[in-house]
Amino acid sequence: MSDGLASISTVDRLIHGWQGRVTSGQSPSTLALAYLDWLVHLANSPGKQVELWHKAVRKAGRLGQYAARRSLNPAAEPCIHPLPGDHRFDSPAWQAWPFALSWQAFLLAQQWWHIATTDVEGVSAHHEAEVAFAARQWLDVLSPSNYLWTNPEVLNATARSGGANLVRGARNVLDDVRRQVQGLRPAGTEAYRVGETVAITPGTVVFRNRLMELIQYEPVTETVHPEPILIVPAWIMKYYILDLSPQNSLVRHLVEQGHTVFVISWHNPTAADRDLGMEDYRVQGVGAALQAVSRIVPDTGIHAVGYCLGGTLLAIAAAALARDGAGPLATISLLAAQTDFTEPGELMLFIDEDQVAFLQDSMWEKGYLDGRQMAGAFQMLRSADLLWSRSVRQYLLGERERMSDLMAWNADTTRLPYRMHSEYLRSLFLRNDLVEGRYLVDRRPVALADIRAPIFAVGAELDHVAPWRSVYKIHMQTDTDVTFLLASGGHNAGIVSPPGGSARAGFRIGTHREGQRYVDADAWQANTPVEPGSWWPRWQQWLVEHSGDRVAPPAMGAPDAGLPPIEPAPGRYVLEP
Repeated sequence: MSDGLASISTVDRLIHGWQGRVTSGQSPSTLALAYLDWLVHLANSPGKQVELWHKAVRKAGRLGQYAARRSLNPAAEPCIHPLPGDHRFDSPAWQAWPFALSWQAFLLAQQWWHIATTDVEGVSAHHEAEVAFAARQWLDVLSPSNYLWTNPEVLNATARSGGANLVRGARNVLDDVRRQVQGLRPAGTEAYRVGETVAITPGTVVFRNRLMELIQYEPVTETVHPEPILIVPAWIMKYYILDLSPQNSLVRHLVEQGHTVFVISWHNPTAADRDLGMEDYRVQGVGAALQAVSRIVPDTGIHAVGYCLGGTLLAIAAAALARDGAGPLATISLLAAQTDFTEPGELMLFIDEDQVAFLQDSMWEKGYLDGRQMAGAFQMLRSADLLWSRSVRQYLLGERERMSDLMAWNADTTRLPYRMHSEYLRSLFLRNDLVEGRYLVDRRPVALADIRAPIFAVGAELDHVAPWRSVYKIHMQTDTDVTFLLASGGHNAGIVSPPGGSARAGFRIGTHREGQRYVDADAWQANTPVEPGSWWPRWQQWLVEHSGDRVAPPAMGAPDAGLPPIEPAPGRYVLEP
């Protein structure tokens, strides 16, 4: 490319980068194309238009009839109920007049817009999903629960306190704006300090390279299972989600059960790391960690565990090791980790060719994807709960949300290198190369079917990042024993599920042996009973079943093998801003 054309291309990237700051990384043309597709086909569908007019008249009639019944009987049954999981109108205050009419009108409008944006013949499935999603976002903005004069809970609180709730809310607004401007984390996170109140399981950094630190945790039992556990977290998160407060720490739980545990703590990338790719994470991350663990605990297999994107990377690394007839893996555990990306849930709304190209240009100037950008996308998936209901509670009711260790961790965002994120989106999300035999390691394709180590896969019922039915597809991609566990909760709370935790916790579990016939996800769910409580003990029991007789704990590090202890856990990478 000539210098002149290169300069023009640079201008385009700079413009797209500026647009990305305004749109939180979302491509304006993606939504425009989706709306154009929908509008053109709707305009060419007179039958659908008649249906919408008919639905509008019927819903107006239902609202009018409800208003008449309500005027005669204050306890009249609503004409429409909220969708499961929508708790915005749960308070009895919403049954008072005229608020009862407002939320009923809102839900009828929400239902009408769902009909209007779906089942329009000829619209692509991706564009239909985008338009329907955008309509839900706008409806969430317009909900009567969001505004002072249309929310009876806020009005009642204002009357009771003489407006003190609004004063507290104004202070909360000013404090949050100040924190945003100064780059500080949300209020309440100060109580959770890494290395002081969270990530405090005793351990030592025993290996460090440009990309990660390897932490080895100190034993607390006289003997341990001989096979060490290596945990590979996603680099889109800080590792200590698995080592939160002591009562919520999976690492501590495993150590107390007599396991030698290692965890990768990823470096938080900067602009200097823009060219780090997926292969760097495989080689300098998983590969280097496996080699180090094998030197510290030699002559035994390793229980490898991958969480989220870390699980996807672990599956790739395991397939490459199996292809080459090498590798120390005794078992593989995949926690909320996808290997097939044909059904990645609503995240796919933000991923198509146009969006990925725009996102690449948005990342190009900085050299990385900002963690706040990614957090904003996740918030949009559940804006009614994570954005608007939270804003009402903090700014109108004046009630600060009680911070938990998991919430504080969630606010401790990380960045993603430009090259890695581009490769990840294109190769896995867009092309699904891994399960279609096109993903290359050392210039040769890898196949999950080569893996022979037993697999334990965990999905979460409410996971909107790695939908459990997508995680379940590991059954169709491997020829080994697969134990699948479906936990209650979402992507994070479903995994952080300690014994004695939530009373609502439960799980389903079943094992598909090599050679057995495939059972589809919905049939499996229907025929597998729910067991109450935490799933951690069942997984730990599975690890023990694939372990040898207990032995004396290994030393911390391996000075004779060039791996002396470096510094106490949690190390320095997790503290990088």
